[in-house]
Amino acid sequence: MDFLRRLGGDHANRTGLVAVVFLIAIVTGGALVQRGARGGPPTAYEAARLYDNVKSHIAREYVDSIGEDSLYRMSVDGMLRELGDPYTRFLSSDRLARLSETTSGNYAGVGLQVDIRDGWIIVIAPLPGSPADRAGLQTGDRILEINGKSTFNWTSEEAARALRGPEGSPVSLVVDRVNFEQPLTLRFTRGRVHQNAVRRSAMIAPGVGYIDLKVFTDSTADEVERAIRSLSAAGMKSLILDLRVNPGGLLDQGVRVADLFLDRGDPIVRIRGRTPAANRDFTDSVAQSWPQLPLVVLVDSRSASAAEIVAGALQDHDRAAIVGRPTYGKGSAQTIFPMGSDGAVKLTTAKWYTPLGRSIAQPSEAGAPELDEGEVRKRTRFRSRNGRTILGGGGIVPDALAGDTADAPAAAELMRALGPDVRRFRDAVTDYALAAKRSGRAVDSVFAVTQPMLADLWNRMRQRAIDVPRIVYDDAAPYVSRVLAYEIARYVAGPEGEFRRRAGDDPVIVAALRAISGARDARDVVQRAESMGAADEKAALQE
Repeated sequence: MDFLRRLGGDHANRTGLVAVVFLIAIVTGGALVQRGARGGPPTAYEAARLYDNVKSHIAREYVDSIGEDSLYRMSVDGMLRELGDPYTRFLSSDRLARLSETTSGNYAGVGLQVDIRDGWIIVIAPLPGSPADRAGLQTGDRILEINGKSTFNWTSEEAARALRGPEGSPVSLVVDRVNFEQPLTLRFTRGRVHQNAVRRSAMIAPGVGYIDLKVFTDSTADEVERAIRSLSAAGMKSLILDLRVNPGGLLDQGVRVADLFLDRGDPIVRIRGRTPAANRDFTDSVAQSWPQLPLVVLVDSRSASAAEIVAGALQDHDRAAIVGRPTYGKGSAQTIFPMGSDGAVKLTTAKWYTPLGRSIAQPSEAGAPELDEGEVRKRTRFRSRNGRTILGGGGIVPDALAGDTADAPAAAELMRALGPDVRRFRDAVTDYALAAKRSGRAVDSVFAVTQPMLADLWNRMRQRAIDVPRIVYDDAAPYVSRVLAYEIARYVAGPEGEFRRRAGDDPVIVAALRAISGARDARDVVQRAESMGAADEKAALQE
């Protein structure tokens, strides 16, 4: 049984009326019939006979004609849904192909990150080394046509389908570029695109490296190791590993990333299921290359599965300080069972536990709860390698809590006032940013958003008939200023400029820098994190 498969968080599709009828009949109806006959539960043969009888009646007499192939498929979907497991589901051949793409990071296309602004496709950034990158597409380019068809009012899904295609197939784009009088026509061929798991690797402060890890594909551990070696060559003395908004992926890659920072023989994760093959202990296999490197791991409520394996193992061994918000809590492993040309079944076959035996799984499907006093009291306490108290009970609770999960009241009020006009608000912000790019204005990572700039944005909103009370807009000025600054940095200074601007405002990164700056080793950075003001919230709750 292959446990080195993607650990996803999909939710089952609707089962349909027929499937529900089947399951109710099997689970309840059969029991009622047999209770009258002999007072006990039905045998497997009797349940199967009941199923066949119900199916036959539906096939012959249901008001709408339903083919037998559809009835069987509905019953499969219903059976899987009745397990009550959001991660178990049937995968059609198309869904299986998309899953394979996610776990490999590979697909055929042009390699573009795009969004929709004012009804047009706008380039966020081409992926490095992709066909789009080699063709010269730039951040801020507006794609007017793809293969001779206007893209106005396309959805993001329509754009993705048009940009993807067989490797080697031609594609033609007409783009409107800032400060060019006439649209440009670019012709090139689609190719194999690899979406890197490491989305960013940079020096974020003197001596402090930063790695943004977004998913665990089959190349993740190698990418992380290359990034660390490159940053070390650039003078890195400590590292921030960002696992926020990381949904996980391949189990073996989570183990290998944890392996980079632990000592030979250190336990990483335990897997437990019903079958012998589902029971396995993963331990570190090689000596770590950077034993003295201070490390902070950033997590949030969207850090799940393999990301939680890494954070949990490093926390249990006191190898890293965990900073951010409690993680999602997906503590189960899925195995893919191929079903020929029909697709495959993704079935939960095991649960996993940190080296100390902490369950990662949340008791509900709602994901990570806020860490209020009642939640803390319900959690089991464990002792880390160095004797610290850390919390179990689902998800990973950071050593230092940082980053508020709720918008500021003024920002939330603006979003409520915008309502369905949120997209047009974003259009106005991008329009301003592109105007700044056309002006040739230079920006750095600390430029100020002024009152005249906010007034100009307000006018652009009014031109789009966005009806928001001015007092609500003014009260939300700090939030609007950040949004405008990020968009200007993106389109004027590029993705790197946008990152620098966002990092300077990011309370979780700021807290991580406080913990790691000047830290001598792993023990020092963990102690710093626990003594920070961001940890006072958790300390108060534990009293």
